[in-house]
Amino acid sequence: MSATDERRLADVPRTSGTRPQPALRLAALRARGLEVARFLSVGGVAFVVDIGVFNLLRFGPGELLEAKPITAKIVSMALATVVSWLGNRYWTFASHRTERHGRELVVYGAINLVGAAVPILTLAFSHYVLQLDTPLADNVATVVGIAVGTVLRYVGYKRWVFTGHRTAA
Repeated sequence: MSATDERRLADVPRTSGTRPQPALRLAALRARGLEVARFLSVGGVAFVVDIGVFNLLRFGPGELLEAKPITAKIVSMALATVVSWLGNRYWTFASHRTERHGRELVVYGAINLVGAAVPILTLAFSHYVLQLDTPLADNVATVVGIAVGTVLRYVGYKRWVFTGHRTAA
């Protein structure tokens, strides 16, 4: 259990002794489920932006970056990161934003760099080491990398970025 989760449970009223009231604990679990659903929704939109821009740059009209899959991936991920930042800051974790916006943005960026490295590395490994350079292979490598990167991002956002206390709605 993360420090943020412990703080949340510490704020839940208790009936007797050490355990939160069951109804309130259930409400906290539902809130977590809603948060995860929002996170995945934002990630889904960012995923569409990422895959769409990547394929447009590589295989779309003009094939602007046909021979440069890594460059195409970096551009598509940068745009997807902007979409993700806006969605997560103002919707998913809106009640956990901190007052230290600069710190929040810097740590968010650092976590995204780590999360972004994963799909780039899976694409590079697939494309250059395994010599799997078809559109399908590039997209499979990208999807695998995005899945792993998504888990890393969620954990990182919860632990180090959106650490403010829940505010009343």
